[in-house]
Amino acid sequence: MFPSIDKHETFPARELAVGKLWRDAEIYHKSLAARAEAPPFVFYEGPPTANGMPHPGHCLTRAIKDLFPRYKTMRGYRCERKAGWDTHGLPVEVEVCKELGIHSKEEIEAFGIEPFIQKCQQSVWRYMQEWRRLTERLGFWVDLDAAYVTYHQSYVESVWWSLKTLFDRGLLYRGHKIVWWWAQGGTALSAGEVGQGYRQVADPSVYVKFPLLDDDGNITDTSLLVWTTTPWTLPSNQFVAVNRYLQYITVRDEQSGEKLIIAGDLRKELEAKTKRTFISESTCSGRDLLERRYRPPFDSFWQQRTRSQWQYPDAHVYSQQEATSNFQVVSENETYEETQAIDLNRGQVFLDSHSPDNSWQVVLGDFVTTASGTGLVHIAPAFGEDDMRILERRRSLLEPDPPLINAVAPNGTFTDEGPEYCRGRWVKDCDKDIIRDLKQRGLLFHQEQYLHDYPFCWRAEQDPLIQYPRESWFIRTTEFKDQMLANNAKINWLPEHIRDGRFGKFLESNVDWALSRERYWGTPLPIWVCEETGQMEAIGSYDELIAKPQAAGMEVWDDAKKANPALPVDLRIHKPYIDAVTYESPFAQGARMRRVTEVIDCWYDSGAMPFAQWGYQGQERGPERDRFTAQFPADFISEALDQTRGWFYSQLAISTMLWGEKARVARRETRVGKTRNSELETQNYPHPFRNCIVLGLMLGEDGQKMSKSKRNYREPNEIFDKYGADALRWYLFANQPPWTSIRYSEEAIKDSIPEFLLRLWNVYSFFTIYANIDEFDPAQELVATRSDWSLKRPVQLSASELARAATYRPIAQRSELDRWVLSELNSTCATVVERMDVYDNFGACQAITTFVDGLSNWYVRRSRDRFWAKEKRSLDKLDAYWTLYECLITITKLSAPFVPFLAERLWQDLAVAIFGGRVAESVHLCEYPTGESAVVDRPLCEQMELVRLITSLGRQARNAAEIKVRQPLSKVEVILADSTHRGWLEEHAAVIADELNVKAVEFSDQPEKFVDHEVVPNFKLLGPKLGKLLPKLKGVLAKTNGSQLLAELRDSGQIGLEIEGQQVALTADEVEIRIQAKPGWASAHDKGVVVVLATEITAELLAEGLARDFIRVIQDERKNMGLAFTDRIAIGITTESAELQEAVVQWAEFIKKEVLSVQLGFEGQKVQTAIGQSSGPSPLEVSIHGIPAKLSIRRVELKENSSSGQSTS
Repeated sequence: MFPSIDKHETFPARELAVGKLWRDAEIYHKSLAARAEAPPFVFYEGPPTANGMPHPGHCLTRAIKDLFPRYKTMRGYRCERKAGWDTHGLPVEVEVCKELGIHSKEEIEAFGIEPFIQKCQQSVWRYMQEWRRLTERLGFWVDLDAAYVTYHQSYVESVWWSLKTLFDRGLLYRGHKIVWWWAQGGTALSAGEVGQGYRQVADPSVYVKFPLLDDDGNITDTSLLVWTTTPWTLPSNQFVAVNRYLQYITVRDEQSGEKLIIAGDLRKELEAKTKRTFISESTCSGRDLLERRYRPPFDSFWQQRTRSQWQYPDAHVYSQQEATSNFQVVSENETYEETQAIDLNRGQVFLDSHSPDNSWQVVLGDFVTTASGTGLVHIAPAFGEDDMRILERRRSLLEPDPPLINAVAPNGTFTDEGPEYCRGRWVKDCDKDIIRDLKQRGLLFHQEQYLHDYPFCWRAEQDPLIQYPRESWFIRTTEFKDQMLANNAKINWLPEHIRDGRFGKFLESNVDWALSRERYWGTPLPIWVCEETGQMEAIGSYDELIAKPQAAGMEVWDDAKKANPALPVDLRIHKPYIDAVTYESPFAQGARMRRVTEVIDCWYDSGAMPFAQWGYQGQERGPERDRFTAQFPADFISEALDQTRGWFYSQLAISTMLWGEKARVARRETRVGKTRNSELETQNYPHPFRNCIVLGLMLGEDGQKMSKSKRNYREPNEIFDKYGADALRWYLFANQPPWTSIRYSEEAIKDSIPEFLLRLWNVYSFFTIYANIDEFDPAQELVATRSDWSLKRPVQLSASELARAATYRPIAQRSELDRWVLSELNSTCATVVERMDVYDNFGACQAITTFVDGLSNWYVRRSRDRFWAKEKRSLDKLDAYWTLYECLITITKLSAPFVPFLAERLWQDLAVAIFGGRVAESVHLCEYPTGESAVVDRPLCEQMELVRLITSLGRQARNAAEIKVRQPLSKVEVILADSTHRGWLEEHAAVIADELNVKAVEFSDQPEKFVDHEVVPNFKLLGPKLGKLLPKLKGVLAKTNGSQLLAELRDSGQIGLEIEGQQVALTADEVEIRIQAKPGWASAHDKGVVVVLATEITAELLAEGLARDFIRVIQDERKNMGLAFTDRIAIGITTESAELQEAVVQWAEFIKKEVLSVQLGFEGQKVQTAIGQSSGPSPLEVSIHGIPAKLSIRRVELKENSSSGQSTS
């Protein structure tokens, strides 16, 4: 017997029981043990940060990352799922700072780096239990107990090894560059981090007058009109850039009389924007403006222009050698052209040291366009890469070298070189005051708001970034751009456009990786510097470090550990303890080597996980190398779209640099006398991952970005407790491809339950209820063959195994309905496998949904009489049981990766409960069904699909006419565009009649008898084709007989018309056919089928309709009373409607049979209950087809006749 079903048990309650089963039986580990010798399917877990609460977005990523490993495991692969935790970097530091109520680096250092680091380590695990609960409750099988942790020493040392490798190959270097700078946190950020923080802002856009100077340095009556969206950079202005190819004009403002130089192409736009009139005075090219001098808008640096030594704070003074060492010089043509301009204007290329300073001149900038602004751009080299390139070009042409003008300190506040009212203030807070000052001094010409995307710190959302000159450590990723693009081209990206779009373009614009962070909690940069010579070397491990000559300083960690034994040993390789370790310099006798102070970008940590998770440090042999090589590259990874510039990039960049083509060449060159190439050194692209699903954005209930403050989403635990994890999983998998934006809607998640989960559960419930009633037990049916089953390979209950039962008839001998559903089952299996093999979970879900819908709403419904038949062992009834059992067992396996909890419950009840230990212990230890092509009968499937389409269209026509299916109609007319299956349909007319509740089914070739056709133009397609003739076309079509047009289209493939003397041919795509039923009919059409229902209702039809609606009311009340399917009832009815009374009398026997009633009577015809004990009366006021009535329903227990042993009533 199958387990009885608790009607009050919820999906969440069932899932909790299944989760306990998995844990107690260690099913995940058994899935690995069962496939110990199987080929691997390698999956990488992108490490989340455990010091932040999980949110709904993590549900999507963890669900997708569970789906495909489950599927591949059932397909026969061994899939280890090692968890991981990203534990370093700003996410942790920011959280700890919030806890401590501090923000700046100065405050952190005042608190103490050592206690701060210890708090960071503790903070990492703050929400571990919440993460574990989410992971287990969602059904994400991943080994949390063997997770890699990025702060663990073995992981850090793997990262050190990779950095040492890059350093030794000259790829890791220190240089001065313009970086995106988080001033409040005092550190540079990488391009990937910057990319995650962009959002739209409104900044001031100002047009400022820069007065031109004559040769004697006097202010002229003409100004350069310069545009900028960063007013706070104006105190650091150094040049104005123009485009050599643009034409510039000097205009006179009619209102003020001022003369301004602007780009000629922008004159009208500026007039409209400023509501002024410009009178043209003269024109010139961009070349003509080169080297013209001007007066900057602020005087602090201008007043120092004749000094032989510029005075700046040490924080931002760089020598020419330092500042030019890592900047690219512009093209030779541009340099030559500017040199010629200097030669013409000054008579010499290089100016002596007594000449005025070489700043505040007009210079070339081919990046200047007329897309916006004035065609003249304010240049502040301290705050932009393009600007800095201009300064470096000037330094290559002129002497003395123009210094770097910078009025901003590293903390983002103005220094004493800034305007007095700005000093010590955050730069962006000063924009309004700077604009006000410019206006008061007559230099502001126009002001407006400028909407654009601007980056903020990705972990401190209120802190805008600034571009800033800084000394940092970089990795030469630009040297590997072509290799990374080649690697990327081999990856299977889903969606495909990511490869050449978002990710590919990011690679094409690659800049050297800004690796170092001037922070505290992170992997220390493993570079030690000679305190005397400045020479450096990289260290690959802690053991290598302490083995250095005269290594000292380890006692700092020893003392800390002694004072606090609870400190994890992994902290010894972190700040401040690692900073204390020094050793004898190999570069200068008596000098010491000391570590640089920086830590590294935490994205490098996460990108190193393919090898660092195993502790691999380049070992030639050993377990670390074996584990790494066995798990590299990954077959599958998945994270959200923002990781294209994060984890996806960091993995690909590191892997390409370490194991790409160029890396192999570098290794061969450094292996003197060694010819062996390891397996890793010959790794072909793609690596480190082959397939990547890029997930779309998870939106809140309102379709906007999820926000805790807006409370526009339900917490995952609420969804789990209310609806269950399977409901959420199925919603995420089945409603759209995972790379599209997904609205996290509670209502939509709730709707996924009846659409699939409940429908499948109801089929299972139907089967088990009637199987138990009829004592159909597959285990007993197969008892004769069970001695042949091997416990070493638990039975999977496949079709071939079920076929060994004596009562399991060959499919060819069963009914057409059985053959159809088994054909659909095997076809669905093949489709799901095909879709899942290409990582299309959406397509797979659609196939499963379609099958379960057909199983429930067609097979089970059309087979009810077979299950209700009295003869328990009839061949037809046994065929129905075996067919439905096979469908349920197979769909249980098929849906297991998608809805693992429900599938497990079904397997436990349908298989384990009756077969015990002879079958697989869990559905997730089964093999995945792939479908048997020999069982697929495509013609039968097409025919059954056609009859289902006809019945579906018939119901649509009923709905349009507002006639319920319970109301019988006289007939239905079916019109087929393709008559291939007409003969088969005619043979199955009774099925159509039963489904549509009509008395007759007829097939017609004359649709014009029942419907009118209207042909209307497809305006979107025909607009470009017909132009002005399109409005005329609609009228011509309206006046022409639609049926004739349709016939012409069917016969010739097009419609020919004459419009205003022109011949026009319309194809099927260019028109839309609309069908309107004639009076007395209702119609619907689709896929070449038109179904037309006669809507006239006679008195006889109305009476039958009343009887059927009466049956509905009784059946609903049976459910409300909680009656069993076999319970008999007695019914009493009171109504004043003669129509209803007549209908009940006329159809009494039909009603009693349908509702299992032993008696049916009206008021005044007392309902006899002496036949047995009955429940109390249940008086109900009901409406039967709009007619009021009262019902009394009693459950009746049948008594056995003592003499005959038969039931009596």
